[in-house]
Amino acid sequence: MPIFHRDSTASSSSGRRIDDPNQSKTHSGLFGSRSSPSTHSSISSGSGSSLNNSRRHGFLHRTHEDPSIMAAREQVLRAETAEREADKALIASRKAVKEARDHVKHLEREAAEEARLARIKQDQAKSISKRAKPLGRKFAAIIYRAYDNSFAANAD
Repeated sequence: MPIFHRDSTASSSSGRRIDDPNQSKTHSGLFGSRSSPSTHSSISSGSGSSLNNSRRHGFLHRTHEDPSIMAAREQVLRAETAEREADKALIASRKAVKEARDHVKHLEREAAEEARLARIKQDQAKSISKRAKPLGRKFAAIIYRAYDNSFAANAD
């Protein structure tokens, strides 16, 4: 008899093994249990007892089917989904903020350029105005002198 294995059909009093074709052979080990093919067919057909089903699925499978575990798993999945959506929203908001800042910088550069062009235009207008000021006076003085001369000539 192996050290870590126990045969469920062995008789402890006689030390002999009695094979019964109607009795299924079950082997248990460190990582679970194995059943003979006859046990698998009876379990899959639904004729196996609940004891066989619970032995076959083990502790981890029962935990997997536990409603509180399923609810916790669903809650974690919802939280992960919400976190992914929040990450997407955060990325989108950061992108929107960056675009808004870039737009403001563009407007500032555009306004500065327009102000520079306005100063140039103002300086040019001032220069032209300075050149135009004496034109009216000279012309007015010429007209005035001409008028004065013609008036004086008529008076004589």
